[in-house]
Amino acid sequence: MISRGELKDIYFNKQNVDLNTYPFSLPFFKNADQLKIHPSVTFLVGENGTGKSTLLEAIAVASGFNPEGGSMNFNFGTRASHSNLHQHITTSRGTYRHTDGFFLRSESLFNVATEIENLDDGGGGSRVIGAYGGVSLHEQSHGESFWAIMLNRFQGNGFYIMDEPEAALSPDRQMAMLIRMHELIAERSQFIIATHSPILLAYPDALIYEFSSEGIQVHSYEQTQLFQSYNDFFHDPAYVVKQLLRL
Repeated sequence: MISRGELKDIYFNKQNVDLNTYPFSLPFFKNADQLKIHPSVTFLVGENGTGKSTLLEAIAVASGFNPEGGSMNFNFGTRASHSNLHQHITTSRGTYRHTDGFFLRSESLFNVATEIENLDDGGGGSRVIGAYGGVSLHEQSHGESFWAIMLNRFQGNGFYIMDEPEAALSPDRQMAMLIRMHELIAERSQFIIATHSPILLAYPDALIYEFSSEGIQVHSYEQTQLFQSYNDFFHDPAYVVKQLLRL
């Protein structure tokens, strides 16, 4: 079980690193020294390749989570793919301590589901899958298994890191996720989420960091390129598609 103070700040240690080599060449690392973290919800948004997931993974590993996801009790590994960025960030934490936590990644959810089954196959004690709704995550769709984790495994008073959760969720389920987040935040939970979802990003009063080739900036919901792109498209989808396809 996690027992760790809420995350307040992240500091980038640039000593003895080559800023022309990945991941230290990523604009957010080169052009920032510190990031504040919201006590409830911090979003990381921006174009592919700007470093959102790389930073999210580094925060998770520096916080004690398995790089492939799961709780702090998970220590499996299928293929080491995480960078060494976690070795070059320092976290500052408050005195209030969370009692739950989870790192949820869409791309490695299959591996998490397999590890749960492996733990239960070991026998002895209560079955791990009971904390996830009692039904094998492999016997559910990607979206159903993802939702089962958030609905059943997330217990409140927790530190939850999520990488592009919308990849598994329909728009209606994303709206349900907003409700579930709000319930968990009312129980003093803290979220850090990398996302491309304008639905999730609408959570009120969140801190939004937008990543770009220039670095990282704090933006309001309406200022983000994500919101503006969707807003332009839905304002006149036929026109936008005609322009894109040059019809």
